Amino acid sequence: MIEKFVADESELILASGSPRRRELLAAAGLKFTIVESGVDETRGASETAENYALRVAGDKALAVSRRIPERLVLGADTVVELDGEVLLKPLDAADARRMLNRLSGRTHTVITAYAIALGGRILASEPVIAQVRFRVLIPQEVEAYINTGEPFDKAGAYGIQGDGAKFIVDVVGERDTVMGLPVRPVLEALRRCARDAVRE
Repeated sequence: MIEKFVADESELILASGSPRRRELLAAAGLKFTIVESGVDETRGASETAENYALRVAGDKALAVSRRIPERLVLGADTVVELDGEVLLKPLDAADARRMLNRLSGRTHTVITAYAIALGGRILASEPVIAQVRFRVLIPQEVEAYINTGEPFDKAGAYGIQGDGAKFIVDVVGERDTVMGLPVRPVLEALRRCARDAVRE
């Protein structure tokens, strides 16, 4: 059934408006339709970064799956964590500046969780982790980067696929995890879910 994802875009729904996730899925050869979930992504006070990412990915997949139960739905969420602080999308330029200065010269964790749903229930979900090390940043380049507008829709206020890549010294783990979708584990999970759906 995984071959049908390639041949027929009606077989898979991406419950995300993220252009990075769309690009990664398309580059993997999958065809799909996009249906944004519209779920509340507010983090609970006691949620760890990993639990938060998993819950939001699941909420996205379930919200769309309940509306379109006959289709496999993929949800995903990405968070950045440093010293126990979860860095989400910055609220404004000051918040982006604070995040980038926190990441400067440090290694942080990027967690991208995915969830696959069918018929209003989760079939598979997993958090995938990468470690990213930044070089020391100078104030002028932080300001120049903020002025590009790139930080504002990205967890941790940077994008590895854009100008933010120049801040990165090393990545331990898959680059696409940092971009927002761990493609290899997602494809493996889709194959398993497709086989299970056929058996049912």
